[in-house]
Amino acid sequence: AETEEGRTDSGNAKGSVDQTETTEKKNDPEQEQEQEQEQEQELDQDCFADDYDGDGIIDHTTFDQLLEMDDEEDHEFSKSLVFNYFEQAEKTFEEMDEAMENERPDFPNLSRLGHFLKGSSAALGLIKVRESCEKLQHYGNRKDATGINTISNDRAEALIKALLVTMKKEYDEAESFLTRFYEEEEK
Repeated sequence: AETEEGRTDSGNAKGSVDQTETTEKKNDPEQEQEQEQEQEQELDQDCFADDYDGDGIIDHTTFDQLLEMDDEEDHEFSKSLVFNYFEQAEKTFEEMDEAMENERPDFPNLSRLGHFLKGSSAALGLIKVRESCEKLQHYGNRKDATGINTISNDRAEALIKALLVTMKKEYDEAESFLTRFYEEEEK
């Protein structure tokens, strides 16, 4: 109990310091306006995340790091990376479909394509797509989702067919999320 009281006292003391600093900053109208704008932006971003990312589509830490590379005035740099990713992903999905069209799937190519798209998806923070790509990479190597246990060609083919449907749905969710994000930023 004494330890907890000590923590509470430290927390209260720290809280008092924070309040004092905040009060001092608010005395300057320019600083107050800047703080309000920053708070509004943070709130807008939080609301955006809450409204559109309830399903864990985006790793916001990764995506925020990408946004930090943008100029302060716009998000042209990150937007160009994201929209290039869309083009790359669409082409990769076409190649995955082609690899499945043969009598027997082209497992090595599917694994390679999964690995390729996994890296791009991870760089943008697309959690679900990245995880599905990793599974595809394993299935293409005729391994289970963990990449540890060997599975048969027939089992790998069945898993890949089902996974591609899921992966495309996850990609569509991510594309919608990111498209809405950049549309909101342009307003």
